Amino acid sequence: MPQETFDLRAIAVGAYGPSLLYGVATGAILPVIALTARDLGADVATAALVITLSGIGSLVTNVPATLIATRFGERRALVGAALWCAAAMFLALAATTLAVFAAAVFMVGMAGAVFGLARQSYLTEAVPAHFRARALSTLGGVTRIGVFAGPFAAAVAMSAVGLDGAYWVGGSASLAAAALSWRVPELDAPGRVAMTARTPVEAALAAPPTVRSTVRSHARIFLTVGIGVLLIAAVRATRQAVLPLWAENIGLDASATALIYGLSGAIDMLIFYPSGKVMDVRGRRWIAVPCMLIMGTALTLLPLTGDATGLLLIALLIGFGNGIGSGIVMTLGADFSPSPGRPQFLGVWRLLTDGGTMAGPGLLALVTALATLSAGIWATAVLGFLGAGILWYWIPRAAPGSAQPARSRS
Repeated sequence: MPQETFDLRAIAVGAYGPSLLYGVATGAILPVIALTARDLGADVATAALVITLSGIGSLVTNVPATLIATRFGERRALVGAALWCAAAMFLALAATTLAVFAAAVFMVGMAGAVFGLARQSYLTEAVPAHFRARALSTLGGVTRIGVFAGPFAAAVAMSAVGLDGAYWVGGSASLAAAALSWRVPELDAPGRVAMTARTPVEAALAAPPTVRSTVRSHARIFLTVGIGVLLIAAVRATRQAVLPLWAENIGLDASATALIYGLSGAIDMLIFYPSGKVMDVRGRRWIAVPCMLIMGTALTLLPLTGDATGLLLIALLIGFGNGIGSGIVMTLGADFSPSPGRPQFLGVWRLLTDGGTMAGPGLLALVTALATLSAGIWATAVLGFLGAGILWYWIPRAAPGSAQPARSRS
C-alpha cells in the first residue's frame, strides 16, 4: 500500500533527538529538587511544595504556549523552550535563596509546557495519519528513556561536584536540545492559516482560531474523550506515588523500593513501539482501554500485597499497563485536533492532562487522610475503571484510515 512508504527514520533525529535530550535534562534534576530546597532552608512541607511548582508552571503556561507556537512556529517554539529550560537550570545553580530557586523550578514547568505542545504539534503535522500512533508512541517512549537516563547522568556529575552536578547536566542537555531543535525543518502544512492577508475581508476569513473559539467548537470532545485523558493522567501520576508509599507501609527498605520502582519503569519504557503499531492498525481503543483496565486492576490488587515479591509483580503489571499506553494521550489529541487551530486545541488538551496529573495525587492524599492508604489506592483504581469505560464508549472503533476519528459520537 502506498501509505506504508513513510519511513519514520527519515525524521528520527530531528523529531526525537531534542525530546531525548530534554528528557535527560528534566530527569536529571527530579531527584534533587527537594534536596536543594532543603539546603536553602526549606522544611519538608515547603520542599514538597517547591516540587509541585514545576507542575503548576506547566499548567498555567499551556494556553499561552498555543500563542507562542502559533506565532513563531513549532521549531522556534522548541528552541525557545529549551533555552528557557537551560536558563532555569543555571538560575537554580546560582540561587542563594529559596525564592530564587522556586522561581527556577517554576520556569522549568513553563518550558515543559511550550516544548511539549510544540513537539506534539510538529509530529502531528509531519507524520501521515496512518503512522501517527507509532510516531507519537515513540515520542513518549523516547522521552521516558531520557527521563530514566537523566538521574544516572546526574549521579555521575554529582559524584564530582555535588548537587550542582544535576543542574549542570540539566543545563547542558537543554542547550543541546535547543541546538538540535534548530536543525528541525520548519513545516509548511497546508492547513495552516496565513499570517497576513491582502484585504480586510481576507484578514477576517484568515483569522486563526482562538482558544475560546476552539473550546466552544470542540466542547463535546473535551467533555467526553477529554475527561477520559484527564483520568489517564490522574492514574498515571498517582501510580508514581503509591508504589513507594505502599513499599514503606509493608516495611521494605529504600534500596528494595528503588529496585522495584526502577524495574517497573524499565518495563514501562520498553514497549512503546508495539503498542503504537496496534493503535495504527486496529484502532486507539485497543490500547487506551486495556491500559486503564490493567492499571486499575493492578491498583486494586496492590493493597493486598504484603511482601517484596508481591509488590514487584504488581509494580511490573502497573509498568506494563502504563507502558502500552505510551503516546495515547498525544495520539488522541492529534486525532481530534483541527487544522487550522491545532496548537489552540492541543493547549487545552494539555491543560486537561495537567489538571489530571495534579488531581490524581490530590485525591490519593485526601482519601488517605480521611481513611487509609489502601482506601486511597482503591479510589485511584476506580478512576482507572471509570476512564476505561469512558474511553471505550467515546473513542472511535475503526482503525485509522477507515474512519474519521474526530467525527465519532460528536
